[in-house]
Amino acid sequence: MLLACCATAVVSAQDFPDPVSSDRLEALSADAAERSTRKADFSDVRAEVQFGKLEAPAADALKSNIEASTRSGTSASARKAESAGAQSPESAQQLMLQSGGGVPRLDARIQIARTGKARDQVPFEILGESIEPNQRVEMRWEVGQSFDGGASFTPLVVIHGRRPGPTLCLTAAIHGDELNGIEVVRRVLNELQPKDLRGTVIGVPIVNLFGFARGTRYLPDRRDLNRYFPGSTGGSAASRIARRFFDEVVQHCDALVDFHTGSFARSNLPQVRADLTAPGVVSFTRGFGDIPVLHSPGARGMLRRAAAAIGIAAATFEVGAPGLIEPDEIDRAVQSINSLMHRLGMTRSFRMWSEPQAVLYGSRWVRSNSGGMLVSTAKLGDKVRVGQRLGKVIDPVNNRESEILSPLEGRVIGIALNQLVLPGFAAYHIGVERNERAAVEEAEKVDKESEAAENMDSEQLGEVDASAATVERDSGATDEDER
Repeated sequence: MLLACCATAVVSAQDFPDPVSSDRLEALSADAAERSTRKADFSDVRAEVQFGKLEAPAADALKSNIEASTRSGTSASARKAESAGAQSPESAQQLMLQSGGGVPRLDARIQIARTGKARDQVPFEILGESIEPNQRVEMRWEVGQSFDGGASFTPLVVIHGRRPGPTLCLTAAIHGDELNGIEVVRRVLNELQPKDLRGTVIGVPIVNLFGFARGTRYLPDRRDLNRYFPGSTGGSAASRIARRFFDEVVQHCDALVDFHTGSFARSNLPQVRADLTAPGVVSFTRGFGDIPVLHSPGARGMLRRAAAAIGIAAATFEVGAPGLIEPDEIDRAVQSINSLMHRLGMTRSFRMWSEPQAVLYGSRWVRSNSGGMLVSTAKLGDKVRVGQRLGKVIDPVNNRESEILSPLEGRVIGIALNQLVLPGFAAYHIGVERNERAAVEEAEKVDKESEAAENMDSEQLGEVDASAATVERDSGATDEDER
C-alpha cells in the first residue's frame, strides 16, 4: 500500500461500469497520475513534519507550494520544483517507509497551522466563489434535478479561518434517515468562529437531500448513495450525484469525517471506522479523543474509501440510531470533533478525555437463534465476557424464552432496538479491543473479513462470507453501476 503513492497511475475502462470514451480515459489517467505524484511531492518531509523538526525555509517553501495549489491548481511537477529539498519518488518512498507512512499533504498543513501567520492566509475557492480569510459563507450545492425537472440545493457552509491550516470536511446524511450527524455538523459549524480558526472547515449537513426529504435511507430510485463514490458523469442518478459531490466538494479536503448511524432499527455506540492499514490513518484517528476506533477498510463505493484513495485522511463516524435525534450521542460527537480540530492544529480549545482511547481491531455480530420479541439486557458501551447474557427472545405464543449469550469478550458497539425478530437476526455487535500496534498488525490480516462485515452492517447485515455479501448487495440496488 505504501508503494501506491509512487507507482505509475493507470486507468482502464474496467474501472468504470459505464461506457467511457478514449478521451475521458486519457483525462482520468492524467488526473490519477497527478494525484499519485502529489502524494510523492510531500512525502519527502514526512519524517520532519511528524516529529516537529521541519526547518523554517522548508516550512516557508511548503507554505508557498500549498497556497499556490489552493489558488490555481498548480501542476504536480511545478509544486515539486517549488518545494524545498524535493527528492525523487524513490527517495520519497524510502522516507515514507522509514517514518511509518502518513498523509503528507495533511501533515504539511498541520505544520503550517502551527507556524503560519494571518498574513499568510489566502482566499479559498469553491463552487466558483472566492472566500476571503476570516469569513463564514453559507452556500448552496446543487444535488441534482427532482422529478419535476427543477434543481434541488442543499446547504454547504465554509468557515475560512484567519490563519492557514488544514481543510477539514464534515459530511452527514448521505443516508437520508440518519439524523444525528446532521445536528453534529450544524452545531460544530455554528460554534466555530473564523477568527479563532487555523485552516478551513467545509460542512455539508445533508448530502442526500432527496432521501432526507422523504425520511428514507436511499435515493428516490432505491440506490444507496454511499456505494457509488467517486461516481461517474454518465451513470445512474446516484453515480452522477456522487461524481459532482466528489469533484466539487470532496477534492478540496485534506481530511474528511463522514457521519452515519446504525441502520434498520439498530444503534451504534459513537465510534470511528477507518482503514488502520492506510498510511497516516492511525495518527489521524488519535485525534478523536476517547471514541473507540474500529478497523474497517470500507466497502467499494463508500465516500471515505474513495477519499482515502486520493490521499485524503478519511474516517466514518458512527453515532446512534437512524430516524432519531439523540442529544447525548450528539454531544459526544461534537466534543470529539472539537478534539480532532485541536489535534489538527486548527483550534486552541479542546476537551480532556476521562479515559484512554480504545482501538478495536475487529468485530462480530451475535445473532438470535429463535424468533419472537427481543429484549436486551446489555447496553451500548458495555464490556462483556464470554458467556455473559446479552438479552433474550420471548416466544409469546408458546410462552418460551431463549437467552442470547456473548461468544467472546469485548465491548458492545452496536445493538438492535427491542423489536420482533426472526431466527438469524443480528442483534449485538461486539468489538474486540487491542492496543494500537496489535490493532494495525491484526488489521493487515483481516481486511477481507472486515470489508464483509462493513457490508453486513450497512446492507441488511448478511453473513460474513462471499455468497451472503452478494445477496445483501443485491437486496439494496442492482443496475449497471453495481455490475
